[in-house]
Amino acid sequence: MTNLIRFLIVFTLLFATTVTHADTVESTRVVDPNQHACTGGNGRYPYRAKSEYVLKELDLKPGDVVVDIGAGDGWWAEKMAKFVGSKGTIHASEVEQDKVDNMKEKFEVVKQIKPYLCPTDGTGLGENICDLAFLSKTYHHLNEGGRVDYLRHLRKVVKPTGRLCVIEKHAGLGSGRGSGHALLPALLFEQAEEGGWIPVRYELITGTYHFIVIFVQKELFSPEPRRRSSREGR
Repeated sequence: MTNLIRFLIVFTLLFATTVTHADTVESTRVVDPNQHACTGGNGRYPYRAKSEYVLKELDLKPGDVVVDIGAGDGWWAEKMAKFVGSKGTIHASEVEQDKVDNMKEKFEVVKQIKPYLCPTDGTGLGENICDLAFLSKTYHHLNEGGRVDYLRHLRKVVKPTGRLCVIEKHAGLGSGRGSGHALLPALLFEQAEEGGWIPVRYELITGTYHFIVIFVQKELFSPEPRRRSSREGR
């Protein structure tokens, strides 16, 4: 009887693990030709309807420090503030004073959201203070010739184990209004690698024609061990 109980316990744990894993992995199999079609919801920001998915990908923890670059109306800053808690901080940066003023008024009682006016070529923040740098529909606005330098600047602002998240519209999808406010993922990857960042997650946000990429700093990857040649092994 004891062995049977042990077997049932092990079987139950294995089954639970399998179910949990299956629920966290979305299949890439195409079951409907229109499954990736843009639904067009939420105006210029259709991916906001997928905020639950995005926030899950960010995996924010209480006490985290985030710089929301180009925070706009503070929509994402407000969402992220709930996850970092009262001991966390969301530096909501903008290059336009009126947007900063509007956020200050809007989030007067949300003390962890700190709107501020930042320069166009950097964040204006100190070194190693952020766990995450977040750019939602902001990267394509950066001066194209200065993007790599901006990414290098972020490596100083973000902690060595911190991350960089970029959300942009895929320039190879869709057309018409807003098509100029888009970016090719390949270009982002190229510039990020030159700036010292390595992508660890890239996904198209289904139904939005936008993509999300999460990067970490290159130094986190140790050099691959040198293989011994057959001659050395003799």
